[in-house]
Amino acid sequence: MTAPTTLKRTPFTEFHRAAGAKLVDFAGFEMPVRYTGDVREHQAVRTGVGLFDITHMGEFIVRGEGALAFLDQVVTNDVSSLAVGQALYSPMCRPDGGIVDDLLVYRYADHYMVVVNASNMAKDFAWMQQQLPATGVTFENHSDSTALLAVQGPKAAEVLRGHVPDAALELGYYRFMPGPVFGVEATLSRTGYTGEDGFELYFPMEHGVKVWEGLAAAGAAHGLELIGLGARDTLRLEMGYMLYGNDIDDTTSPLEAGLGWTVKMAKSGFTGRDALAKQKAEGLKRKLVGFQLDGRRVPRHGMAIFSGGRQVGHVTSGTFSPSLERPIGMGYVETGLTASGTALEIQAGTTMLPARVTARPFYTRGSHRS
Repeated sequence: MTAPTTLKRTPFTEFHRAAGAKLVDFAGFEMPVRYTGDVREHQAVRTGVGLFDITHMGEFIVRGEGALAFLDQVVTNDVSSLAVGQALYSPMCRPDGGIVDDLLVYRYADHYMVVVNASNMAKDFAWMQQQLPATGVTFENHSDSTALLAVQGPKAAEVLRGHVPDAALELGYYRFMPGPVFGVEATLSRTGYTGEDGFELYFPMEHGVKVWEGLAAAGAAHGLELIGLGARDTLRLEMGYMLYGNDIDDTTSPLEAGLGWTVKMAKSGFTGRDALAKQKAEGLKRKLVGFQLDGRRVPRHGMAIFSGGRQVGHVTSGTFSPSLERPIGMGYVETGLTASGTALEIQAGTTMLPARVTARPFYTRGSHRS
């Protein structure tokens, strides 16, 4: 008998349970952290194909004649540069330059979709609502009616071949199109957070079972494996991708996090612009770096980083990389210590772990399409 829970569930919870997943509380959702094991699942995505339930992510729909101006005000990247069928990664900042969230903006022919992190869904919606103009924009939260599955890995296109329009299989990275998947109308997006080729499939929640069973059947011949949050984290960290709440948050700026390419200073009036311009002019005091360690001791979030016997920063993310077979991590350090090869030490209890600054991504053999 299943114990009662107040956690939200996706349409796929019973599939996770039947597959033997360990289910945990993640951002208020009952989500699978692993099925067969983190390393096996990680390698399945790197070498074959994996299926992720990421329905916990939030989806907001923005319409109206003022939609573009509104979005260009609330995010740092240039929404006006989007063509129909193109997606954009961007931070969304506070007036002081701190990051409210990192998100995706999709441009459709007659509206935009904003995809946000599950842990920030309520905060983001309230923050964006506060900045809505009096007229010209409608802003709706469609998160509770939208299912989201990711098919990731070098064999992702083969799983979907024959079950989506051929044009979807020719999409470039960060491109998308509306179209059917197993007969269900969906948004077919060539995006993902793993460094591998793949698709993210948005579709109405009520069709969840049909799409899941279709993917499972189509994927059987290609070795499709179910992937939990544990492997999702090691996959994204090998690519040096940010995790909100660890690597970026309200106290960090996009410039400090190495996301300067997403901050379009030529845009006037976006929230946080003045603070970021001042920070850029005065020079950064810290930056986010990647680092590698020898041995097998793993750096953990919050551990202190030292140089020359002096604390110079802290770890934000760390793991043992299944692909590189060594510990890797990210953390903020003083700006003068960010050059590749710089020696650092990570304090793990009473032990100091030697580390060296390493360029990101750590893993460079991913199959994603550029």
